[in-house]
This record gives sequence, structure tokens and C-alpha cells, in this order.
Amino acid sequence: MPSWPYGILSLLLLAPVPTTAFYLPGVVPKSYQEGSIVPLHVNRLTAMDPMASDTDDRSHSAVSFDYYHPGFRFCKPEGGPKDVGPESLGAVIFGDRIKDSPYELRLMKNETCKRLCAEAKFSTQSAIFVNRRIRENLAHNWLVDGLPAGQPYQMSEDGPVYYTRGFPLGQHLHDQQPALNNHFDFVIDYHAVGAGDYTIVRVWVEPSSRAGSKNLDDKTADCGDVRTPLNLNEKGETPVTWTYGVYWRPSPIAWETRWDAYLHVDDPKFHWLSLVYTTAIVIFLAAMVSATLLRALKRDYARYNRQESFNLDDFSTSVVTEDGVQEDSGWKLVHGDVFRPPKNPLLLSIFLGNGAQLFFMTGITIVFALLGFLSPSNRGSLGTAMIMLYCVFGGIGGYVSARVYKTFGGENWKRNIALTPVMVPAIVFVTFFLLNLFLWALGSSGAVPFTTMLVLVAVWFLISLPLSFGGSWLGFKQAAFQAPVHINQIPRQIPPSTQYLRPLTSMLIVGFFPFFAIFVELYFVMNSLWFDKLYYMFGFVFLSYGIMIITCASVTIMFVYYLLCSEDYRWQWRSFNSAGASAVFVFGFALFYWIRWLRFGGLTSVVLYVGYSSLITFLVFILTGTIGFFSSWAFVQRIYSSIRID
Repeated sequence: MPSWPYGILSLLLLAPVPTTAFYLPGVVPKSYQEGSIVPLHVNRLTAMDPMASDTDDRSHSAVSFDYYHPGFRFCKPEGGPKDVGPESLGAVIFGDRIKDSPYELRLMKNETCKRLCAEAKFSTQSAIFVNRRIRENLAHNWLVDGLPAGQPYQMSEDGPVYYTRGFPLGQHLHDQQPALNNHFDFVIDYHAVGAGDYTIVRVWVEPSSRAGSKNLDDKTADCGDVRTPLNLNEKGETPVTWTYGVYWRPSPIAWETRWDAYLHVDDPKFHWLSLVYTTAIVIFLAAMVSATLLRALKRDYARYNRQESFNLDDFSTSVVTEDGVQEDSGWKLVHGDVFRPPKNPLLLSIFLGNGAQLFFMTGITIVFALLGFLSPSNRGSLGTAMIMLYCVFGGIGGYVSARVYKTFGGENWKRNIALTPVMVPAIVFVTFFLLNLFLWALGSSGAVPFTTMLVLVAVWFLISLPLSFGGSWLGFKQAAFQAPVHINQIPRQIPPSTQYLRPLTSMLIVGFFPFFAIFVELYFVMNSLWFDKLYYMFGFVFLSYGIMIITCASVTIMFVYYLLCSEDYRWQWRSFNSAGASAVFVFGFALFYWIRWLRFGGLTSVVLYVGYSSLITFLVFILTGTIGFFSSWAFVQRIYSSIRID
């Protein structure tokens, strides 16, 4: 039995568990003194974490909104809201819009009821807008000293306390009118780190809806009664008073571990068991495929090479000898056609070049995240790393595309050089731009600014494009990969194939297994994307990615072997499409996820969800197809170089 399954099992046993090493070297905690102001920053409103809702565990909107959107009528700081520091490219693309706020939090100074600003007037249009956002379960996302302001929850009565990343905009029961939360009680834990120095280690917000709250003449406020909710009148004007309270508590929690309560997998036992079972099944499958294939190839090698030791003229062409020697059959019969260039070699080489870029970008990003360099406290770092790494690996994409195209005998090298860095990125960018138009039309904070679009184009033009051209130049300078056998001038006729080797059937069979290797982790990634939850279990992702590569390579090689045995030598596109068909299952899972965990109320959310899911599906198709092609190519090169051909 091959030794690599034991290595994978060892990786599983050593897979990282939740840790607290999430801060880059050199990051220093900020300390405060008694009475100093602790900044509270506000971010966009997004779909609410299901853990923060007692009535609904589904997301009703894929659209996020800027906190200072005119429809919300939230209080603004004097002089208007200002951006908090420069946002990373990834943070802007994923919709983060962090700004300052008028909330004044003074360390260790409790406030029972404090006014925030002048009374706000909600018009009919604003009331309709806000009530709809409440029905969509939107949530506030505030940051106190960089720490999310959330709400506590427990997975069991005696279990540890965890915190969500946000809290609801309002309250809504199916048979009642939405109520807007206009009072916020902060419970902030601080930890003493020295003489008079303290750090913030926990933030809890308890929102409430109070219709009777009002501002008083002496700059104070009456916070009203929590038993009387505030309902916005959709047929007239509604006055709203914003108030808050602050309560400080000492805590033994150290600053280094303050993120632990936010970094929690919803069902860790299910996560672990599912991954263990999936890994065991995949290892068994890969081992079985490897053993079966090696046994078949060993038998084929012995038969093919043994024929060379006999004088075949002494035998009838239709008679099998007592030693089992017979005429060529199976995959050896197509040796003169197996390295024949495929149809549309230019398109295939472009896909393979971009697939190589995606392969290395994904792997290196996961490794960086696994080592703790992509901290959840550094917003947008993951997205920024993915974009920059993809551009940096443009040289690899150009080289792979050019070398493959030259091996295929392609002559239009200028078109290959031009289209390799343009075609796939253009499809992604145009799709992203069209989806962004919907967000622009709604005034969503998720809409990427036009200047950021220009930055993306500039990054691609200044980094990816030159590197891709350089890689293509090097690729065409290299010699083409030589086929170990001679290619016949006249193509061999291909006999009819069996049902399981037909294109559609084989794509469904081969594509299922790589998807099966990642579907558990795909669920948690989808939760992170559509519920704006922190994802940090990169040890699981690393393991799933490795299992997916092994599975994709194993089943595609097995498929190509049987394809060649059926005397069908068109393995290039078949291997790419069959392995890439795992993307079909990814899209199917996205549709299932939509039905089960999402409930969109508007066309825009539906278009965004289907559009982004299709974009992810396209990239998965190129990635897995590339893995399947190169593993099959290495396999075909190996088996045909191991036999003697007259």
C-alpha cells in the first residue's frame, strides 16, 4: 500500500486546533488610563449572525449598508464622520467601511442613561427603509479598541460563553411591527496591565427599543421604558431619541486571549468528525485507486514487454499463445495518437496557465493564514493577500500557458501571450463589475468604489501583466515537452465508448469526489461569506485542500486509464473537464445552501448570490481542471515511456 495515506493521517492528527496566536509580530496592545476615551468605531450593517437571533437563523439579504446611510438617521460626530485609517484593498473590496462615531466611552466611568445627539425625525421613506432592513435581520458591526461589540451566547447551559460579532438593528416577530433599537447598554471588560494602565478585553452590547425616551433641556436624557418598543410610522413622521449606557467591569482575561470568545466554530465536534470521516474515506478511495491502477499497469507492462521477446511471425494474429501473449490491446493500441494535440489548444493552455496561478495562490494563501500572518484583527488581509499573490504568480501562469501551448504545437504564440493574463481576469472583473452595479444602485456599502476598481486594474497592469509576459517569453524559449512515442500522421478511429466513459457521465462521476473532499469546509466558508462571520480554522482548510488535490489527481488518473483502455486518446480536454466538473457540485451546494439557510426578499440579493456563486464555480472549475490535467499528463508520460514501441 502506498505510504502517502499515512502521511495524510499524520497531518490530520497534527492539524491545528483553535489558538490565540493571531497577532503579527510587532503588534502592541494599546493601553488606556482611567477617564481616557476609548474609541468606538462603526462599520457597515450586514446580515446578522444566526447566534444573535432567537427567532430566525436565516439571512434575508446579501446587501450591506453603510452605517451613515441617510435612511438610518444615526447620530453623526461633530464635523461629520471620518474614515478610520487607510483600509486595505481586501477590506474595501469586501465592503468594510470603518468610521468614527459620536459615542464617548470613558474608561471606568459608568453612564446609566446618556443622550447621544439631537432628536432625529424619521420620514415615511426612512421608516419604510429601516423597517425593511429590520425584517432582513441586518445587524450593527461596531468596534471598541478594534474588538467587535457583540452579544454573548452559549452552545449549552454549562458551556463556555462566546460572543457574536454584532447585534441586531431592531426587533421583529412575524406577527408584529418591527421595532427599532434606539438605546444601547455597553458592558465593557478591562484588564489591568500595570500601574494605572488597562486594556480592553471584552465588549458586550445589549440593545433595546424604547418609545418613551427623550432629550431633556439640561443636556441629559430620559431613556424611557424598555417595555414600550419604538415602532416607526410608515404613514407619517416619527421622532427618535438615541441614548446609551456604559458599564465597566474588571476582568482577569489577558489581552492576548481576548479574541478567543469570538473565534468559535458553531459545532466543533461535527466539524472534526466530518473531516475525519471524509479524510478516511478519501484515503481509502485513493489507496484503492492506486492499488488497482498499479496492479493493472504491472500486468500490462508484463504483457506488452513480453511480446517483444517473441517472434510474432511464428504465431497467428488471431491465436493466443499458451503463455498469454497476444496482439496489442488496450491503451498500447493508441500510442500513436495519445500525444496528438487536442482541439482548441489555445483555450486549454490559457485555462491551464490561469489554473496554475490559482493553484499556487490558494496554497500559499492558506499557508500564510495557517502561520498566523493573516490575522482576523487585520481586516481585509486575506483578500489583499489573495489578490496580490495572484498577480505575483502571473509569471507562473504565463510560463505554464506558453510551455503547454508550444508542446501542443501551437503557432499563434502572440495570441497566447496576450490572452493568458487577460481572458480569465477579464471574465472575473466584468462579472464583478456588473454585480457591483446593483450595489451602486442600492447605495450599499458593499459597492466597491470606482477608484478602487481603477486600483485593481492598475495592480493587474503593473504587476500581473508584465510578469505574465515575462513568463510566456521564458516558456516559449524552452523546448517543448517531447512525447516518448511517435505520433501517427493519420488519426486512429475511436470506437464507441461505454456509458460510464461518455462525457456527461464521466464528468459527474469524476467531479463528485473532489467536491466530497471539501464540502464540509465549504459549508463553514459559506457561513463566513454570507453571515459575515470570522473564519480562522485554516488548519482544516489546509487539510481539505491537500485531500482535494490528492482525490482530484487519483480519480482523474483512473478515469484516463480506462479512457485509454477503451481506445479513446482524447484525454486532454476530457481530463480537464471531468476534474473541473467538481465545480458543478459546488454550484449545486450553493443552491442548496440558499434554500436551507438563506431567504432573500429582493431581486438584488438573488442576483448577487447567484452571480458570486457562479464566479466561484468558474474559478473552482479552472483550478480542479488544471489539477486533473497535469496529473493525467504526468501519468500518460510515465506509462508510455515505460514500454517498448516498435
